[in-house]
Amino acid sequence: MKTINYKKESRLAWFPYRLTVKSLIISALILTGVQASVHAQNVKYTRPSWYFGVAGGANVNFYRGTTQMLNSALTVPSAFYNGNGVGLFVAPLIEYHRPNTRLGLMLQFGYDGRKGKFDQVLSPCNCPEDLKTGLAYFTIEPSLRFAPFKSDFYLYAGPRFAFNTSKSFTYQQGTNPAYPLQVADPEVKGDFSDVRNSLVSMQIGAGYDIPISSQNKRTQFVISPFVSFQPYFGQDPRTVESWNLTTLRAGIALKLGRGHVIEEPLEVLVPAIVVVEPDVQFTLNAPKNIVVERRVRETFPLRNYVFFNGKSTQIPDRYVLLRKDQVKDFKEEQLEVFTPKELSGRAQRQMTVYYNVLNILGDRMSKNPSTVVMLTGSSMEGPKVGKQMAESVKIYLVDVFGIDGSRISVEGRIKPKIPSEQPWGTKELVLLREGDNRVSIMSESPALMMEFQSGPDVPMKPVEIVSLQEAPLDSYVTFNAEGAEKAFTSWSLVVVDEQGQMQYFGPYTKDNASLPGKSILGTRPVGDYKVTMIGQTKSGKVVKKEVSAHMVLWTPPKTEEMMRFSVIYEFNNAKAIGIYDKYLTEVVIPKIPNNAKVIIHGHTDIIGEKDYNQKLSVERANDVRTILEKGLAKAGRSDVKFEVYGFGEDLNMAPFDNKYPEERFYNRTVVIDIVPAN
Repeated sequence: MKTINYKKESRLAWFPYRLTVKSLIISALILTGVQASVHAQNVKYTRPSWYFGVAGGANVNFYRGTTQMLNSALTVPSAFYNGNGVGLFVAPLIEYHRPNTRLGLMLQFGYDGRKGKFDQVLSPCNCPEDLKTGLAYFTIEPSLRFAPFKSDFYLYAGPRFAFNTSKSFTYQQGTNPAYPLQVADPEVKGDFSDVRNSLVSMQIGAGYDIPISSQNKRTQFVISPFVSFQPYFGQDPRTVESWNLTTLRAGIALKLGRGHVIEEPLEVLVPAIVVVEPDVQFTLNAPKNIVVERRVRETFPLRNYVFFNGKSTQIPDRYVLLRKDQVKDFKEEQLEVFTPKELSGRAQRQMTVYYNVLNILGDRMSKNPSTVVMLTGSSMEGPKVGKQMAESVKIYLVDVFGIDGSRISVEGRIKPKIPSEQPWGTKELVLLREGDNRVSIMSESPALMMEFQSGPDVPMKPVEIVSLQEAPLDSYVTFNAEGAEKAFTSWSLVVVDEQGQMQYFGPYTKDNASLPGKSILGTRPVGDYKVTMIGQTKSGKVVKKEVSAHMVLWTPPKTEEMMRFSVIYEFNNAKAIGIYDKYLTEVVIPKIPNNAKVIIHGHTDIIGEKDYNQKLSVERANDVRTILEKGLAKAGRSDVKFEVYGFGEDLNMAPFDNKYPEERFYNRTVVIDIVPAN
């Protein structure tokens, strides 16, 4: 074998090394490309908000009315009445609608063909007449887009502005069949006269967006079949005669838009998340079974006040006022029959109870003829006006329920005996004074008033009602970000299901947040979720932590029934506990079944500082728990599980709205939910 010797300086001598270097460079480039490809595959994008595209379809046109004079040079022997045809529709489009929202906007502008053929008619010579038209417009169609289910199905409606671009026609008169040798007249082509240059009409329609590209692409395509109806209103093409158009349009739109990058936590970022400073521990507590609704037998407290509007001495319309002939049909257990004119608040069933307070009082006094009451009217306008308010209540009880007037005493005051407005108070005086503008009902009779209590603030004897409670408190999912209040300016939640659908909740500023499980699951019976907490520290850093959850919706058996009791308070105090002690011990505790769960949640109205109200609601709830635990211990019971919450003035959790003083009084409460063991 011949040996070849390379010189040191020879280019051939470097050849093996150059091959090695080139191989390394090519491999690095390939690996870089693969890595970039993998990285690109991990990127996901939101669905676009703006879409651009084109819509095309067919207009099915229906002609009605009369046309005979085609133009100044041609009036045909017989009038044409009905007809139809199919015209082309093609239009560029622009749409704006944010993902998972209901409202959006649409704009289409383009060619709108309204061509068609009238039904054949016979002239006086028994000759057939035919008329076709090539009517067409340039159209501008802005619409409001509405997705009722926040899904891909949508409805739309809006005006249609049309500008005429073609008004041609083709007319021909045929021959009389009785004269087969007769020669037909030639076609006459021309333009209609007296054609309106512009039309203003309307349309309504529906469509469905079908994504045809994945969310791994920034540019996403959608096809959207649609159908719309354009009635004859405003669609008279000519200023003469009575010809009008009705159109049914069907077609499909091709749309494209660009999404925004969804920042998803990558595995390589996990070590950085674990060692963030300051440290916040994030956990999730989801009930094993998330209750959709539960039957509730509620002992509803009946506030002994009737609130009046401003300077008026008439009972407000929001209270249910009966006629004399309706009294015989009134029953406490069927209060839903007698509903107030104005139902305000979340718990309409309970407001129905309260707004019947005068009818309940009249009915109880009728059934217990030995009872007497004192009505004390309070008004900043003076004792005289306060007494007139009390007289209005007395007149109603006497005239409608036939109560002997001697059983009802009235008096007037400037302020009630237990006023909401205090001498040291300087804020929100308007709301406080609304609560003091009232008639108080006082009696010593246990048939009328709440048992074990006495004094001017004693509620009336409670009413028992049965209703369905949606999303009970024990169906809430609780998110605990321990230390978040000190570490973060705020934090939010991103909830992702197994299909990649995302939900956003927050922002929050406290250590804990709660959501009804149904608000996450929706109509799904079961779901697996990844929940990411995203917190913004006070130094500007972003902290992310992730947990997983398995959630299941559950409907209790119809036989299962929860009991509810309430403790109500005067403004800015927790003293109600003192007078409720015996009631809680002797009435509520005996009704708690073995191994039950007792959920105690305190609330306040919106008057006062938010942080103070939060603290006050917790104090009230814990006082109730203390009384119940002591009573159960005396009875030798330790089987009951307690959950205590203080929601303060949280509008999402409040039992009622805060529009009227009675709603604010009922929001000053501790609610006791007794849930039997599953």
